[in-house]
Amino acid sequence: MDKETKNGAYDGGIFPVGKENVDYNRYFTGTSYLCPLSTQQVYIANVTFEPGCRNFWHIHHAKAGGGQILLCVKGRGWYQEWGKPARALKEGDVVNIPAEVKHWHGAAKDCWFSHLALEVPATEGRTEWCEPVSDAVYDALGEQEERAE
Repeated sequence: MDKETKNGAYDGGIFPVGKENVDYNRYFTGTSYLCPLSTQQVYIANVTFEPGCRNFWHIHHAKAGGGQILLCVKGRGWYQEWGKPARALKEGDVVNIPAEVKHWHGAAKDCWFSHLALEVPATEGRTEWCEPVSDAVYDALGEQEERAE
């Protein structure tokens, strides 16, 4: 389990955790927090997931450019592209997500997780939110992790 501060709040590391992500909570299973770090040139935000939290499957569409880059900064999490095995994430990992790839990302079941999300500049970029990651798919990740140890 990740270290917590004296008052019981999550210690998000060098970046602020931010506020509860209420504007997008309908696209998450569990609670996430959002702290925009840059809104100029390239949008960058620290996204923090409580244990077990994950976003829904989604696609970053663009006519040109686009996609997303994740820089994992604290804790452990998961990333998965549609039709491919999930990838365990830890501090220091980088995930390059091209435009038009259906995917999801979030925390491990027993651990907080924070990543910086960088929006790759896009022509006519938009995000399509799809179905939630099922509990069956998510729960199987713990079994996958145990087999890898």
